Amino acid sequence: MYIMISKAITDASLDSFIAQYGLYDLPLKHFLKTNIQDSLQKLGWEIEKNNHSETIMSKSLMAFEEFDSPADRIMFMEKHLPGDDLFPEGYQEATYGFNRFKNSAAFTTTDSTANFLLRGNRKAQQVLLAGSFNNWQHGAWPMTLTDSGWAIKAKLPAGKHFYKFIVDGNWITDPDNQLRENDGRGNTNSIFYKTNTVFRLPGFTTAKKVYLAGSFNEWRPHELQMEKTAAGWQLPLYLAEGTHTYKFVVDGDWYTDKGNPEQQADGNKGFNSVLRIGKPYIFRLDGHTTAKQVVLTGSFNGWRDNELMMTRTETGWELPYVLGPGNYAYRFKVDGTWQVNPSNPSNGKNTQNDFALIIEPNYTFRLKGFGHAQTVYLAGTFNDWNPSNFPMQREGEDWVFPVHLSTGKHLYKFIVDGKWILDPTNKLWEQNEHKTGNSVLWVEK
Repeated sequence: MYIMISKAITDASLDSFIAQYGLYDLPLKHFLKTNIQDSLQKLGWEIEKNNHSETIMSKSLMAFEEFDSPADRIMFMEKHLPGDDLFPEGYQEATYGFNRFKNSAAFTTTDSTANFLLRGNRKAQQVLLAGSFNNWQHGAWPMTLTDSGWAIKAKLPAGKHFYKFIVDGNWITDPDNQLRENDGRGNTNSIFYKTNTVFRLPGFTTAKKVYLAGSFNEWRPHELQMEKTAAGWQLPLYLAEGTHTYKFVVDGDWYTDKGNPEQQADGNKGFNSVLRIGKPYIFRLDGHTTAKQVVLTGSFNGWRDNELMMTRTETGWELPYVLGPGNYAYRFKVDGTWQVNPSNPSNGKNTQNDFALIIEPNYTFRLKGFGHAQTVYLAGTFNDWNPSNFPMQREGEDWVFPVHLSTGKHLYKFIVDGKWILDPTNKLWEQNEHKTGNSVLWVEK
């Protein structure tokens, strides 16, 4: 992978670039300001060129030369051919998303239907709509010529969708759509979010700029700009299942949503508005009936230990909390003391006190050939490489652990009696910053 950035890039353009390609974990802003390469190199990036006008950096994604068999090389290349019927590689199920069109509003939607429109191209003989929702070219839908261009109504679930138009056999992205993303095969697709939430802020009609910020976008205050309406401000947004906290940022000042009575402490003697989408999971802690306070904290709320206060029951404590499908780690804090996880008795590190929660598991990792091992753990991008909160269970001579994996690419390793190893049954791997490699798993739709 190569990234080329002009040193003349504006902050707004850099923010847009980072958002478009999901590079939030890459310290590009820090590097461009300080010219210090350490943070990039620790993440496996090499600086190929760095002068007063531009920076070019690269990172190896796959050790292709390690494929010894010609058949394996062919299979490897086939996964990168454009137009096959796999879901676009590299796609991760989105936590949130919003649409950005150049010359018009986003496609209009009614219930589950979105009205796709390709403007112009009136001389074309045939225009098709192809995307992640209809198996790409194998199920492309014919569009109808109208006064404005080519149109079609498509039934879509809420979420992130990839698409392209096929104009007389030529694949093109939507020229009106500013959201585009590479699929990992050298193809760039347009992105459309079927939204399921509309945030509204009445009043503030004299404000210059209003933004929405929340836990879903890591509280970035200048990313989600709201649209001005006759009565105030609004922003249609896609939000995944889960519990989301948020505020409005009006000309730099932060406000809760007065139209939403549900709030929780923000840790700064204030409150955040709360929006829940989906069904709640009931967290329970038995015992500790004489405790004064029990707090739930986890990966789902940024490990903040001052906002999720549990409720006392006859036998212990509980708290309903809405979470979408995924892999989570959590802990309990009882009167200021962390509760030890009895399934991870070694507590030399705080992470070993984490409890694991898998909601809607859809894939089971299996390690064969290590029946003699005493302990085996699973770690990967799906649990932030935590080495101790996914203990695998023995099943005969194998070790297994079910997880929830989104569509796309995942990196992982097994930890056998303290030693990190690649998956011996998986030929796909890529190099990491430690030069020890990670196993690679692609999950299809």
